[in-house]
Amino acid sequence: MHSVSHYQEVISAHFSGLNIDKQPTNLYEPIRYILSLGGKRMRPVLTLMAAEIFNVDCQKALDAATAVEVFHNFSLIHDDIMDDAPLRRGNETVHEKWNINTGILSGDAMLILAYQYFESYEPIIFRALAQLFSKTALEVCEGQQYDVDFETRDDVTVLEYLKMIEYKTAVLVGAAMKMGAIVAQTSQENADLIYDFGLNLGIAFQLQDDYLDAFGDPKTFGKQVGGDIIENKKTFLYLKAIEFATTQEKEQLLHLFSIQPSDNTDKINSVKEIFTTSGASLATQEAIKDYTFQAFKTLERMNIETDKKTLLRAFGENLMSRKV
Repeated sequence: MHSVSHYQEVISAHFSGLNIDKQPTNLYEPIRYILSLGGKRMRPVLTLMAAEIFNVDCQKALDAATAVEVFHNFSLIHDDIMDDAPLRRGNETVHEKWNINTGILSGDAMLILAYQYFESYEPIIFRALAQLFSKTALEVCEGQQYDVDFETRDDVTVLEYLKMIEYKTAVLVGAAMKMGAIVAQTSQENADLIYDFGLNLGIAFQLQDDYLDAFGDPKTFGKQVGGDIIENKKTFLYLKAIEFATTQEKEQLLHLFSIQPSDNTDKINSVKEIFTTSGASLATQEAIKDYTFQAFKTLERMNIETDKKTLLRAFGENLMSRKV
């Protein structure tokens, strides 16, 4: 078992040497570009980590980890198009650097490439990985549609929102860990438990992302701060603010989320102030802790060594306190 930084180095080296030098250039260059931006690469790290938690060399899980990361970046390209986002990881988004059509087509190619990485595994493992991947990919699409639907609804509940982020974000984190377990051919119980660990950690991760979108430092966050506010997204912060706000604050918030001013600076600042004064900011931070601790509870039932549980717990604690 190694440190998280070791798995990050393995993934970084692997992606640096990844050969996607194919034609036509305008299809594959955007793929190389988005993958070269790096990012946290949390999901493939979790795949490698999960394999070694169940006593298999992480190198055997590299293709599964690559599939996870390629799929994740495919979804980011398409998400950025849907959100009209100018930045990704502090750099131009694919559709801004090239164009929307290129972003759509290169993203499509990435989805197919992701499946191809499973072909290196023997049939029984390939089948399990492909089944999990197909289920997860469809859930991610469902989560994205919920996210889009919520932009034009005024009656979104906290439970609906949590289901949306479970599908859009958390299922891929859970799947990334379960893929490592599948490659390691551990017990079904262990595979299911590590999926649940990843799922809860993924929900906490997305809630943290929502929080940082409003309150993060633009220099470290890597995306446009206030993007969710500009897009009128009904995030956990927003829903809790509606729940806790005074009548006057609620009316102001509803108004702010019904307009699209040419300059969004005042809108962002006003919304953030309501998030803070209503207690929504604090409630979001507490929810991040709650889901992280739910993830930790699954560790108690997992049939692995204590030092491995300690490593997984440390990983979760680091995510909970991240700034990027």
